[in-house]
Amino acid sequence: MTLIAPPHTTGKRRHPAVTRHARSLGLLLALMLVAAPGTASCPEPSSTDLAAIKGRGEQPALPSGREVVVDGVVTGEFLGRERLNGFYLQQTTEHGPVGLFVYMPTATSSDAELIAPGTHLQLHARTGDYRGQVQLQRVERIETCAQNQLPEPLAVDWPLSEEQLSRKEGLLLEFPQTLTVTGNYELARYGSLRLAATRLFRPTNTPGESQQREILELDDGSYRAFPSPITYLDADGTRRVGSTVQGLTGILTHAFNAYRLHPTLEPRFEDANPRPAPLPEPGERLRVATFNVENYFVTLGQRGAADAAELERQRAKLAAAVEGLRADILALVEVENDPSALADLVEQLSERTGVRYRAVGGSADRGSDAIKLALIYRPDRVEAVSELYADNDPTHHRPPLAAFFRSVDGGPTFGVVTAHFKSKTGCPSRGDIDRGQGCWNQRRVEQAQAMNGFLDRLAAAEGHERLMLIGDLNAYGAEDPIRTLTHAGLVNLIARELPPERRYSYVFRGESGYLDHALTSPELAAAVAEVRPWPINADEPPYLGYDGPDNAAPHFRPDPFRSSDHDPIAVDLEWR
Repeated sequence: MTLIAPPHTTGKRRHPAVTRHARSLGLLLALMLVAAPGTASCPEPSSTDLAAIKGRGEQPALPSGREVVVDGVVTGEFLGRERLNGFYLQQTTEHGPVGLFVYMPTATSSDAELIAPGTHLQLHARTGDYRGQVQLQRVERIETCAQNQLPEPLAVDWPLSEEQLSRKEGLLLEFPQTLTVTGNYELARYGSLRLAATRLFRPTNTPGESQQREILELDDGSYRAFPSPITYLDADGTRRVGSTVQGLTGILTHAFNAYRLHPTLEPRFEDANPRPAPLPEPGERLRVATFNVENYFVTLGQRGAADAAELERQRAKLAAAVEGLRADILALVEVENDPSALADLVEQLSERTGVRYRAVGGSADRGSDAIKLALIYRPDRVEAVSELYADNDPTHHRPPLAAFFRSVDGGPTFGVVTAHFKSKTGCPSRGDIDRGQGCWNQRRVEQAQAMNGFLDRLAAAEGHERLMLIGDLNAYGAEDPIRTLTHAGLVNLIARELPPERRYSYVFRGESGYLDHALTSPELAAAVAEVRPWPINADEPPYLGYDGPDNAAPHFRPDPFRSSDHDPIAVDLEWR
């Protein structure tokens, strides 16, 4: 949705004392030929009805600029520049109920007193069109016909067909069933939420996944940008994906390429997906986790924090997340490719969490990309028994890294490999284009093939196959790169251990899925005690991040929620 104000009219509003008798009598008679009978309580017969204006039945819509006298009941009032600059009328016609938006940016305070839901009004106005939607505009006179006439909302079940939606545009509707928030990306920017019958997942996230994919935008009765206050928030200043709303009542419209509902009653949300508690201590188990830290840069104004204040917010949130994650070995993704950035992050985490971390060292080539991978660990819990390995196959943009570890209490050594495959963005115009799995899919397949070779070399070098691949592979669970890895023998732990509704670490355009993976060799898979994504980020609205907009400033907290755009994934190992 882009912010584009409706066009302001150039004509001036006429004084109420100016009557319509001065208009063309011929025009009036022509309009009355297609008019529905006027309502008896209105000051005069209406010249047409809302069905004729919108073009219901076999008749086309009336052309823009036509003078009309029309009546209907106000079902929703959204006056003022901070809202929609108008209101909705509804009328029962021979074609059924019809609703229409009335654009009235020149409404005065006395006009606003008349325009109340349930009031039957008669308008002297002109027909208009805005972005392909028929409306009334240039209102010259308003008369009250009756009070307390608000129609009962039309109860409908979601989803609706395109034809049903089209015929219900402008009507007062009620959705008795429970709808689920499946996307919150535009909540701070435009005050809107994406709703669906249930949480939507990427079609390529789980084999054989099939869902009804229709989305209804819950808007806020405004097309302003960066509303303040932000609407639809809970007591924590958030509205998580997975929240539900029931009995939603409002007016349906189509704008900015989506069907939207502007509520006329305050939506009643339920926190059906509450914020999770910190993970329990691993105890005698060892916990390996991956965490995409969303561009941790100490060079300000690059891909990460824009200034010192944002960097401080980013540090505080990452430290809170790492503290609650309680990982013994942590694979970091998206750290600035500068030794000072990793050193700074390790220092900040150690100081702020009270737990000492150490980066695995060595002379492995980190590549030339702006961001790199890293492996850090708790020396009080595990020891690194190798320096870093790197796979410098040219198909990788960021060389995968590996190291081997062992519990300080003894036990077998095992390898942790982390990778960050090519993203789905920056699509080319030809070649490796999007064919259903995002662009650069073939490159990610090549990277998975190279990874299989890297794992084989690591196993040969260390003399065992206790290996874990954990990181951001930028591929959903049923896509070709993951199949390439599992066909070579790796075990997809998220698919093995979690039901489909918990298989996500990322939300994109209202669809959930897991781009962050944990895969192991069969030998190490036998030691896996538990696998858990920690949903602290993907479900949270982006405005809570370290670089949130100004209207979100009152809701910022130095907590783990929206510390990144990806959820961390934790795997607990236990040798029995």
